[in-house]
Amino acid sequence: MKPVIAITMGDPAGIGPEIIIKALSKPLVNRIERIARPVVIGDRGLLEQTARRLKSSCEIRTLLDPEAVRSPKTGLSVIDLKNINLSDRVIGHPDAAGGQAAVEAIRKAVELALARRVAAIVTAPISKEALHTAGYPYPGHTELLAELSRTKEVGMLMVANLPKTIRPRLTPRASRLAPQLRILLATTHLALRDLPDRLTRECVRTAIRLAHEAARRYFGLRRARLAVTGLNPHAGEGGLFGREENEIIRPAIEQARRHGIPVTGPFPADSLIRQAFEGKYDLVVAMYHDQALIPIKLLGFGHAVNVTVGLPFVRTSPDHGTAYDIAGKGIADPSSLIEAIRLAVNFSAKKKL
Repeated sequence: MKPVIAITMGDPAGIGPEIIIKALSKPLVNRIERIARPVVIGDRGLLEQTARRLKSSCEIRTLLDPEAVRSPKTGLSVIDLKNINLSDRVIGHPDAAGGQAAVEAIRKAVELALARRVAAIVTAPISKEALHTAGYPYPGHTELLAELSRTKEVGMLMVANLPKTIRPRLTPRASRLAPQLRILLATTHLALRDLPDRLTRECVRTAIRLAHEAARRYFGLRRARLAVTGLNPHAGEGGLFGREENEIIRPAIEQARRHGIPVTGPFPADSLIRQAFEGKYDLVVAMYHDQALIPIKLLGFGHAVNVTVGLPFVRTSPDHGTAYDIAGKGIADPSSLIEAIRLAVNFSAKKKL
């Protein structure tokens, strides 16, 4: 039986409702119907309003229980939280009400996932500003999901499905595989000035371990070729450009190797990520946000997915944010959300093994 996938609506002022309607309406929904039974968690009224604006004929129906999606009906199934005041909503602007609504949808999804009533969670984009305004001081989805599931160690893994237009540049070995660039972050959302103080041996070790586990569990790579970037230019150049490689990153790598994890590094980030793109490495551990996301979005924007590893359930999300600048204009592309749903289905099947 096809798995039930919970899709949270995201920030109501962003493009989340639009890309959900587009992804789950014809003809695009045909891609999803073959592999999953999606259930949206959010506000039905907002989804109906969005569908009307998009001139979508998608039927929207309310569910009290995700099990009800088993019936072979067409249309969009919603667990209606009734938490959006449509008259107060301003498209394209974050506010506390939107942050509160987004958190409530995430909480419900986690509740269902922990009870094993859904196979995976796919989250539409949220606004960190709206979350903070609503009184939730989380840097993002990852930290909120970790707290709600009482998980101590989680990681942010970016997976880019490389478009066919650039596949001829891959090495022969890489071209025989599903062309993907996979990068896990040792740190996530923090200011660059705080990075040297927050980067520790422990967080690098944890990132390596999570990368190793993800490679085995989700990608079937029993002897994954893992590599770690440096923090500084040229991986510190023997200490000339920083001591983090020698004092933090290399010792963490050595300890991981002593525990049987086949990992190498630290290497200069610019060269290493290029080599991973060419197929030399299966998964890269990067030190900070932009070191990972710039190449991911440059090579695979619209085809990339954010995966939270370490949780007791599968969670994926698109590779973009709320896109307030285009919210309400009807031009948002649902491709990354569709990729996130596909990957969630794939991973949820493998997690059972």
